[in-house]
Amino acid sequence: MSNVNLEQAITIAQTALKKGREMNFHPLTIVVLDAGGQMKALLREDHCSILREDIARGKAWGVLGMGFGGREIARRAEKMPGFFTALNAMSEGKMVPVAGGVLIRDANNHIIGSVGVTGDTSDNDEICAVAGIQSAGLTADTGDK
Repeated sequence: MSNVNLEQAITIAQTALKKGREMNFHPLTIVVLDAGGQMKALLREDHCSILREDIARGKAWGVLGMGFGGREIARRAEKMPGFFTALNAMSEGKMVPVAGGVLIRDANNHIIGSVGVTGDTSDNDEICAVAGIQSAGLTADTGDK
């Protein structure tokens, strides 16, 4: 199994924060997970609320666990609320099914990790995650074509 490496994870997280500052977003928390769901990087800006780490990890963990980006998870959660209620129970509440959770794909289109960003709107969180992933020379999969 290929994984996002530490250097890539740090680049992703730092660039995501930089993008948030450039766009004047609220303080962000970024979590980068490897393909096995282990945390590779966590950056939490000053003035983030106390749940932000859990939310960012939940966005990253959910997309990794399901194998598709946060936008697709959100669409499916809306169409199948019963399934996602069960999924949330099975995952012990670890899943946050909204935009801002983005898969990291390598040049061969393999999933090598995921990013969760939280602090602003889900759409803005996703913008930062995508910027971070692309800055590391990798492909962002938001769940949209």
